[in-house]
Amino acid sequence: MDRSASAGSKHPLRAGGTALTLLSTALNLEVLRCLEEGPQPLQDLMRTLGFPPPSTTRLYLRALSEINAIERRSRNEFPTSVDYEITPAGRALLETSKLLQAWLSTSPGGEIELGGMAAKSAIKALVEGWTSHLVRALAARPLALTELNSLIPRISYPSLERRLTAMRNAGLVRAHRGEGRSTPYEVTEWLRRSVAPLASAMAWERTYAADHATPIGRLDVEAAFLLVIPLMELPSDVSGRCRLAVEIHDGSSPVFAGVLLCIEKGRVAPCRPGVDGKAEAWITGKPLEWLRRMSGDPGGQLEVGGTSSIAHLAIEALGHTP
Repeated sequence: MDRSASAGSKHPLRAGGTALTLLSTALNLEVLRCLEEGPQPLQDLMRTLGFPPPSTTRLYLRALSEINAIERRSRNEFPTSVDYEITPAGRALLETSKLLQAWLSTSPGGEIELGGMAAKSAIKALVEGWTSHLVRALAARPLALTELNSLIPRISYPSLERRLTAMRNAGLVRAHRGEGRSTPYEVTEWLRRSVAPLASAMAWERTYAADHATPIGRLDVEAAFLLVIPLMELPSDVSGRCRLAVEIHDGSSPVFAGVLLCIEKGRVAPCRPGVDGKAEAWITGKPLEWLRRMSGDPGGQLEVGGTSSIAHLAIEALGHTP
């Protein structure tokens, strides 16, 4: 899949968008689930899938093969027979689908089944909001459409309005009571909890499809932190500042991106993007380690420093937010 194929947009998908878009398509999901049980000849696979149009099936099988989610093997028989088999990348993508389904199950409008039209609409709204940086902007603070238009000039006002409407209809954002004439919008808790499937999707892309997806950038890191941090629950006797830093690469030199986490008696204050500023503790790590932690995997290896008790409590709270 070309990284420029952007869920109906001319703009490239951001990190995580390729995997989530793949999983939003019912036939991709059905193929992976069928092959999870074991290799199947093409005719058996077609029968299990309900005999979709052969041209459509070939298109999707080719796309899944190109990202190494499945393998095509020819048998030495006459006439030639072809088997399809799921790969480790395909199995890992199914693990991401489980987190995506868990998130969809908590939709404000009622449980959504992955593979259906409602799921496809919600995932498309999420991916387009993530790709356009609407999610990054609104995760920081409530903003009106006119303010968003100033912050994101590369996308036209009508396109921003369309994406914002889709996010609101999906339950990802809602109107925030303001004092001015314009209506500001804020992210919902459901959107905040999308960090788990987003992080898993980004981790999958980095591990299995780095050549087919956009690398993780500073704004992706900041957006993920700004979404998830308000969900953190810490003991009431914890106060201090902790720097959360991710080592990303800009060309040949490593660059650190992240946020400064401010805790006052267990409550997390609005975060400031960037890693500058005084802090009693710090946590740093490579993108994959952070992504594993943010998707609920306790195996992410992160380095801590300073007041380690604050750092370790922050890591523990971060791992429980999804």
